[in-house]
Amino acid sequence: MNERHPTPVESNLDPDDWRRVREQGHRMLDDMFDYIEHIRDRPVWQPIPDAVRRSFHGDLPRRPTDLQEVYREFVEHVVPYATGNVHPAFMGWVHGGGSVVGMLAEMLAGGLNANLGGRDHAPIDVERQVVAWVRQMLGFPPGASGLFLTGTSIANFLAIIVARTTALGTGVRRSGVAASEERLVAYTSTAAHGCVRQALELCGLGSDALREVATDPLDRIDVDALQAAIVEDRRAGARPFAVIATAGTVNTGAIDDLARIATLCREQKLWFHVDGAFGALAVLAPDLAPRLTGIDQADSVALDFHKWGQAPYDAGFLLVRNGELHRASFASSAAYLRRETRGLAAGSPWPCDFGPDLSRGFRALKVWFMLKTYGADQIGAAVSHTCEVARYLEQRIRSEPRLELLSPAQLNIVCFRYRCGDPDTVNASIVADLHESGIAAPSTTLIRGDLAIRAAIVNHRTTFRDVDALVDATLRLGARRTASA
Repeated sequence: MNERHPTPVESNLDPDDWRRVREQGHRMLDDMFDYIEHIRDRPVWQPIPDAVRRSFHGDLPRRPTDLQEVYREFVEHVVPYATGNVHPAFMGWVHGGGSVVGMLAEMLAGGLNANLGGRDHAPIDVERQVVAWVRQMLGFPPGASGLFLTGTSIANFLAIIVARTTALGTGVRRSGVAASEERLVAYTSTAAHGCVRQALELCGLGSDALREVATDPLDRIDVDALQAAIVEDRRAGARPFAVIATAGTVNTGAIDDLARIATLCREQKLWFHVDGAFGALAVLAPDLAPRLTGIDQADSVALDFHKWGQAPYDAGFLLVRNGELHRASFASSAAYLRRETRGLAAGSPWPCDFGPDLSRGFRALKVWFMLKTYGADQIGAAVSHTCEVARYLEQRIRSEPRLELLSPAQLNIVCFRYRCGDPDTVNASIVADLHESGIAAPSTTLIRGDLAIRAAIVNHRTTFRDVDALVDATLRLGARRTASA
């Protein structure tokens, strides 16, 4: 018997010593608790030393390494040189700060190792419950469909595919856009995220099919100019099919006039999509929600729970008003994915009917845990808090003669610069100096052609004192830079 069925060598990846790996696992978890609890004791960011970078250039490991040793490398070579968005002084890009509850949920999701592509199991019901909660948040009807994705870039792409398929019919899935004689055109603002243009490229229409409409002084799409562009394109023989509005522009956090755009789209019979990557979750904050009036009339909304929702990366989301149109854009049949009425293969429709991914992680679990643990009101209060901190930063800038405000705090983003003779060069250097000092991590952008220091307050941990540290360091570094010029 033993000769016929020899014992496999090293075929089982479970630990030989469960007690030892359990102790190591508890140590890892405690260390991560310490990391987050004492994050203020660390620099926001620091450059990666050459020796550390070289450590990632080794050959493929062929033999085992003790888990404790691998973890030591992680602690020494990865943790100190992370992006820094957990830190309250990270203000460079719209990255959420994460949460302890979300981190724990990620651990549980990893243990379950559930594939959320489909079939009849409880994790699918968790995702469906979150979809129902998002419908409630945004005021969408019961027939609306939702899907977790990597982020809003992909969610915008999928929304454009649904809009394109709705305009041309499901036959476009077979024949492609080249077979259509109609020249589709979509519209967005010059302040929209670059992924909108990329979505048109990826879905086969090309970036020439996107009209980028000018913005008003507050960085919102000019709706009159939008309407004029639609009329002009119809006269030229094109077929307008979609408008992509923005709730929270990248540079300034501006929110387009969603209610007016919704009315225009209804009149013109256009698909109305909202890129709400971070701004859509302002619906959870009573003081900010009125600015999103009209989002409930959208045909689709994209958003990220890993931004203002403070879920760990990644947790993008797409909500589509008409679930049947959504499903018709992606569902496909295959013998190996046969749907049954009983057993594990039941539970149709499956999430893979609403997007291209069959292999999908359990992203919904961390959002489910956070919404149940914190409650929507507390998450909304954190959103309001970041905007309050941004308004305080604006006040500090206005009160300091050496600083110039380039864009006020419409939501949580403030753009400014140090006044000097060569502002673009000096302010770019100030930002790099801030990064390397570990004091704060803003970013740069262009506001009406001027290079600006951009502070995006997204982390729920950020306070007035973090803003004070940013302003004080900017003044100090600006004085040093101009003195040496």
